[in-house]
Amino acid sequence: MTTMPFPTDRRRCARALLPMLALLLGACATRAPAPAEPAGGATTMLTIAHVNDHHSHLEPQPGAELRLGGLPTQVELGGFARLTALFAAQRAATPALLQLHAGDAMTGTLHHTLFRGEADARLMNTVCFDAFVPGNHEFDDGDAVLAGFIARLQAPGDCARPTEVLAANIAPAPGTPLAPEGRAPLMKPWTVREVGGLRVGLVGIDIAGKTRDSSRPLPTTRFLDELASARAAVDALRAQGIRHIVLLTHQGLEADRRLAAALPEVDAIIGGDSHTLLGDFAEFGLDSAGAYPQVARNLDGDPVCIGQAWEYGKVFARMELHFDARGAVSRCAGQAALVIGETFARPDAAGRKVPLDAAAQAALRRTLADDPRVRIVAPDAEAERRLAGYRERIVAQKARVIGQAAEPLCLVRVPGEATPRSGGIAGCEQAGRLARGSDIAQVVAEAFLAASRRADVALQNAGGVRTPVAAGPVTMDTAFTVLPYANTLVETELSGAELIETLEDAVANHLDARQSDGAHPYAAGLRWQLDMSRPRGRRFSQVEIRDRASGRWQPLDPARRLVLVSSDYLAAGKDGYLTLGRLRAQGRSTDTYLLYTQTFADHLAALGRLQRPAPEAVSHQRVVTADGRTLD
Repeated sequence: MTTMPFPTDRRRCARALLPMLALLLGACATRAPAPAEPAGGATTMLTIAHVNDHHSHLEPQPGAELRLGGLPTQVELGGFARLTALFAAQRAATPALLQLHAGDAMTGTLHHTLFRGEADARLMNTVCFDAFVPGNHEFDDGDAVLAGFIARLQAPGDCARPTEVLAANIAPAPGTPLAPEGRAPLMKPWTVREVGGLRVGLVGIDIAGKTRDSSRPLPTTRFLDELASARAAVDALRAQGIRHIVLLTHQGLEADRRLAAALPEVDAIIGGDSHTLLGDFAEFGLDSAGAYPQVARNLDGDPVCIGQAWEYGKVFARMELHFDARGAVSRCAGQAALVIGETFARPDAAGRKVPLDAAAQAALRRTLADDPRVRIVAPDAEAERRLAGYRERIVAQKARVIGQAAEPLCLVRVPGEATPRSGGIAGCEQAGRLARGSDIAQVVAEAFLAASRRADVALQNAGGVRTPVAAGPVTMDTAFTVLPYANTLVETELSGAELIETLEDAVANHLDARQSDGAHPYAAGLRWQLDMSRPRGRRFSQVEIRDRASGRWQPLDPARRLVLVSSDYLAAGKDGYLTLGRLRAQGRSTDTYLLYTQTFADHLAALGRLQRPAPEAVSHQRVVTADGRTLD
């Protein structure tokens, strides 16, 4: 493929102003058209292998359920060591290959909580990506932690050519961790890779507002407009004669579609942030957002191939870009594939999941081997060795003391309940008889609120907190016993009236629907009086909200617009939280992908000392039980 300068002849004539049309067309006509690729010469196809949003999910997900052969089947899904093996196989099979990661490598499991990007970087270096764009969660712990992650990602020795970190719209101030004094900034706006005879320009774009508002970058780090930054980078590449341009973005699929339509001369967008599954996986029991890859049109009217690879290392995506003689994309192709292990389990007659026998395992593997939507692969040995080392350190780290509980934090579901849930915890003997209810659920809600930069209030259901905490040392293992699931924090936009309706939902779930009393609500930044002897709609009164800046309490205005942070479980409408589920269906919630256990552990580590909230800050200020008893 020729690499002659090509700034205007392929596309720009079509965008000329009408008064200059004849002149520009004449100029275009004087330029020779791009030559066709010579037989046996450089390729006219580019292959991109990519992932995004692995969020420190380095281990595979055990017990994931797919429909295989028409039957519900448990598999081991994902795992970074399997991704490494797939990238290696693709490199061996593909002479012209780009390996890209579209951001949010960090935040989401103990691998981040304990190692702050070290484990992620070392596993990513078993792939040796060509480029990585920082996602919003790369800034969750500030610029310095991101700088440390980049340093490990580019450490000498792991990769023959270190991964380029690209961000055209992130501008750190000189002298800060991402732009050290006397050194080049750690991120570039763009880079050029020579791939199978093609010179390919790669441009990084991060989601600006979300990163600035929901993560923790330095105030001096600027996040610039995505479109303007992309346009400037494209212009700079074209001025150097680069005729193939790929945007590596972390801003979500819909934003990628808009960006494609607004820019000239872009061939592909490899994205992340929205955790979008693309491809036809209905047969496996999974809904998707459409075909892989998506095809849009750029400002020149040429095709743009758009791809995203779901989340957590569960999909390996391979995109093929075919070019015509002009150098424009003529066809988008490729496949996103589920990454699974080699063993399968199905329910027996009693409903228990049991492994298939050897013959059935082998038969299912043979069937799936012919399906490009599934990749059965063994973990890469070196990646597995590195991961095993972190696994051992996690076991040791779980015993590490991260704080002290100044007093017992009792576990209660519904204030006034007779069932003791804090058995054996000194100081919790009478907890069920008190209006304040669950100390530990209240503290967890406070941790959620501290973790969210946008939220006005936080909500936690009683049943989502599994154990009380005794006075004394608190370990990392304690945090993961209190919150043992893999939930993340979700921010939901709602009105004061919708917030009260949410509280009513929670109590109605156990009083009216006779479902689990684990739905009972606890909150941070919100307090109320609750009368469970009244009918739905009249149970909550004197609902007040605390201003995060001043700490003052004031009546909740039903018309006020708020942001609530809760678990993704509640935000999906589970446990009777139907209002939140409806709001999520309307697109009014955003998953932060912050692991809820991590936020609790971080909150404890930051405080050093856990104690019950002050009496004026507990959510239940006064409680009347369903049988009419008033609690203190």
